[in-house]
Amino acid sequence: MDKAALLARVVDQVRHLKRRASEAAQLTPAVPPEADVVSVEFCCTGDTDDDDRRLYMKVSVSCDDRPDLVAGLIQALHGLRLRTVRAEVTSLGGRVQHVFTLCKEEEEGGSAGRAGLISLKEAVRLALAKVASPELVCGGSSGSGSPLQLQSKRQRILESHYSIMSI
Repeated sequence: MDKAALLARVVDQVRHLKRRASEAAQLTPAVPPEADVVSVEFCCTGDTDDDDRRLYMKVSVSCDDRPDLVAGLIQALHGLRLRTVRAEVTSLGGRVQHVFTLCKEEEEGGSAGRAGLISLKEAVRLALAKVASPELVCGGSSGSGSPLQLQSKRQRILESHYSIMSI
């Protein structure tokens, strides 16, 4: 094998590895951000038949991890009559990010309309913000496109998640 053939083979291998790395990066969920964030966006609607109209939304909640967080999120979503289709959880160093794909089935004869969709979006955003950060004060904008930023009243102190054992 001459130098040119070897170099061509190495270049092909590097390109292949770059493609695989970018595919893996797209599949891997993001690291939870340091700020508490709740975002809601509509994905798509289901079938166009009148009998089976569904609305799908993607909801992301990033906050400090605590034992009752998942139970509170489930209760908030259940109270809004939303069904969880998919859930992804990423946790790192005391921070957690939950990404849900939710389904809302529309009742017969009732069309949500644009105002109904906006109010549903705000209801989901506020319910999840209360669960994610009950002791925080809303400090960001609650516009329909931007995520809700929550500002803490207290300074964040990073706690160690390791225990020291002495014998």
